[in-house]
Amino acid sequence: MTVAKRTARVSRVPTTADHQAPMRRERYPSEKPDFTLGDIRKAIPPHCFKRSAARSLSYLAVDVLLVLLMGYASTWIDHPAVPRWLAWGLLWPMYWFWQGAVATGIWVIAHECGHGAFSESETLNDAVGLIFHSLLLVPYYSWKHSHRRHHQHTGSTELDEVFVPPVKPSGTKAPWWQKNPVYRIVHILFQQTLGWPLYLLFNLSGHYYDRWANHFDPSSPIFTTKRERTEVVVSDLALGAVIAGLVAVARFMGTAWLVKTYLIPYIVVNHWLVMITFLQHTHPKLPHYGEGEWDWLRGAMATVDRSYGILDVVFHHIADTHVAHHLFSYMPHYHAQEATKAIKKVLGDYYAYDNRNVFRALYDEVGISALVAPDEGGPDKVYWYS
Repeated sequence: MTVAKRTARVSRVPTTADHQAPMRRERYPSEKPDFTLGDIRKAIPPHCFKRSAARSLSYLAVDVLLVLLMGYASTWIDHPAVPRWLAWGLLWPMYWFWQGAVATGIWVIAHECGHGAFSESETLNDAVGLIFHSLLLVPYYSWKHSHRRHHQHTGSTELDEVFVPPVKPSGTKAPWWQKNPVYRIVHILFQQTLGWPLYLLFNLSGHYYDRWANHFDPSSPIFTTKRERTEVVVSDLALGAVIAGLVAVARFMGTAWLVKTYLIPYIVVNHWLVMITFLQHTHPKLPHYGEGEWDWLRGAMATVDRSYGILDVVFHHIADTHVAHHLFSYMPHYHAQEATKAIKKVLGDYYAYDNRNVFRALYDEVGISALVAPDEGGPDKVYWYS
């Protein structure tokens, strides 16, 4: 890249005003940029790419300790000395919220294992990922492989793996009911409670396959190599062991105890997972690309950073540094903020950030996510939400 081009790109870095009112921007660019992935990487301090098993394990250890402490504390909520109104009106909801949030942080670390960002050792990465994703009823290897393909084809309407909107002809408008408040609320409740298990079981909102695709069948079309299919079996066996353990716990401690202590926080984890993922890839001002127009770099940039406030720390910054994560998924989360600051200077207008309240954004984005279509008179294979 020439000095003149780099200066022009830097001059378009989003300002504080952009972040305070991101929706003022008409659209994020969709044309090919005048920088390369190499230019972006050069802007990031080299130490940001260093993976430390000890440091990664320290974050995991803190999360696990918090989960155990909260689990122990929850055993006192139903103590006879605690008023029922206090137990059910405040203490149990607080436990469910924070236990689910911290467990989401563990989910994020296990997800990093699948990217090889946890440590230099593939064996350690897979061992940690398999254990902790299985404890959260996630098929580690199965999702690792489908998620890798999502990163390989982000923003492609033909090849992306998740939240792939249907493509319609130019001028097509979203159905009227898409913006109806009742529809939006029902859609959100359905998506946030059942979206994750239905994706795993039936590939709901995922890439189109010509037969049933799911994350538990080794012969599913999602998996294409003998190694992948073998690892799906390993994931299934690990999940079977965890489920058997949960059944044994329920028999010993009671089903009600298991529901309160494990199942409801598990549902909260699923909520955060689906919400974060949906909002990372759904924004009215970000493009999607069809065959012949899509390329990896533009697809990777067709994601948006959003802040969840204090939960950014609990979630290990998976949401507010997601653009950097898509560009360099093998980068550990504890370097992602520094890397995000660095890449803004190169990405300029291509860096997407939205500081709306995330629940308001969820409500808004559900109303525009029914389809994408090209602009009239614009490129045939560049699609926008209608």
